[in-house]
Amino acid sequence: MKTKVLGSSLIIAGTTIGAGMLALPLVSASLGFFTASLLMVGIWAIMSYTSLLMLEVHQHGERNATLHSLAFQFLGKYGQLIATFAMLFLFYALCAAYIAGGSEQFHSKINSITPFELSKTASTVLFTVIVATVISLGTKAVDIINRGLFTLKLVMLVSILVFLTPNITGEYLLSLPVHQGVFITALPVIFTSFGFHGSIPAIVNYLELDIKKIRLSLLIGSSLPLIIYLFWQGITLGQLSQADFEQVEGLGHFILTIQQSIDMTFIQQALSLFADLALLTSFIGVSLGLFEFLRDSSKKWQQSSIITALLTYTPPVLFAIFYPEGFILALGYAAIALVILALFLPVALTISARKIHKNAAYQVAGGNIGLFVVTMFGFIIIGSQIINSL
Repeated sequence: MKTKVLGSSLIIAGTTIGAGMLALPLVSASLGFFTASLLMVGIWAIMSYTSLLMLEVHQHGERNATLHSLAFQFLGKYGQLIATFAMLFLFYALCAAYIAGGSEQFHSKINSITPFELSKTASTVLFTVIVATVISLGTKAVDIINRGLFTLKLVMLVSILVFLTPNITGEYLLSLPVHQGVFITALPVIFTSFGFHGSIPAIVNYLELDIKKIRLSLLIGSSLPLIIYLFWQGITLGQLSQADFEQVEGLGHFILTIQQSIDMTFIQQALSLFADLALLTSFIGVSLGLFEFLRDSSKKWQQSSIITALLTYTPPVLFAIFYPEGFILALGYAAIALVILALFLPVALTISARKIHKNAAYQVAGGNIGLFVVTMFGFIIIGSQIINSL
C-alpha cells in the first residue's frame, strides 16, 4: 500500500511539473529570487488546501466520482456546465501555450537541419500534425512513448540541476522586485504552474477512498513540484542578472541566453533537450485529455478521429499562428480556468457538502475564513490576468 501512496504522489507531481516550469524564470526574474520563492510557497499552500477540500467532498461521493459528477451532485446542472466549460477553457489555453512555445523551438531546430527554410506558420502546423499523429495512435501507444520521453526529461533535469549549481551568482539571487507591477504579471503564470486538481479523482479511485492515504499523497505530490521549482528558480535566476532577463524575448530566446552563459556543451544540449521534452510531454498529455474529452462528449465524433482532431487542434493552432510569442499569454489565460476548477469549485462544493453532511468524518481546518481567503485569492488572480490583457 505504501507503494501505491508513493505512486499516487508521483502522478500528482508529474501532472504539476510541465512546460509551465519553463515560464517561471521569465515571469519571476523581475521579482527577484526570494520574493518569487515566497509567492510560490503561498500559492502552493493555497493549492494544497483546496486539494484537501476536494478530498473532503469526495468522501460523500462514489469512489469513481469525477469533477463533473460531483459538480452535478452538489451544485446541480448549472454547476456541472460551469465545470465543463472551465475544463475545456483550460485544455484549449494550455494547448495554445504549448503549441506556441513548442513550435518556436521546433522552428529553430528544423531549419538548422534542413536545406530549405520553413516559415513560422508552416513550422507551427507541422509540429501540431506530428503530435496529432501520435495522439491518433491511441492511449496505449501514447503511454509508451510518453514514459520514454518523461524518463529522458527527468535525466536532463537532474543533470542541469547538478552541473549548473556551481555557476550560480549569489548577487543575482539577492535582487529585489524591479517595480510593484511585476506581481500582476507573474501571479497568473506561477499559479498555473501548480495546477494538479484534475488528477485528484483518479487518485481517489486508485487509493479506494482511503482518506489518510489520499491526504498524504496530495501533500507529498504537491510538495515535490514546489521543491523542484525552487531549485530551478535558484539555478536559472542565478545565471543571469535582472537586466539580462529584461532583454529576453520569448521562450526560445530564454533558452539561448541561458545556454550562452554556460561553458559546458553537454549542459547546453541538456538544457535545450529538457525544454523540448517539457513542452512535448505537457502538450501530449493535455491534448490527449482534450481529444478524449471531445470524443466522449458526442457519439457523432466517437467514430471519427479526424473530426475530433480538427476540433482539438484548430483553435490552439490559430492562436499560435496569430500570436507566435504567446506562450506566456496563453498560460495567463489558462489561470482563469484553473481558478474556477481549483479554487472556486472546491469552495462551492465544500460549502454545499457541509450543509448536507454536517457531521462528516473528515473536514479540512480553516472554516469559513479559509474558504473566504481562497475565494479572494481567486479574484486577485483573475483581476491580475485582466489587467495584463489590457
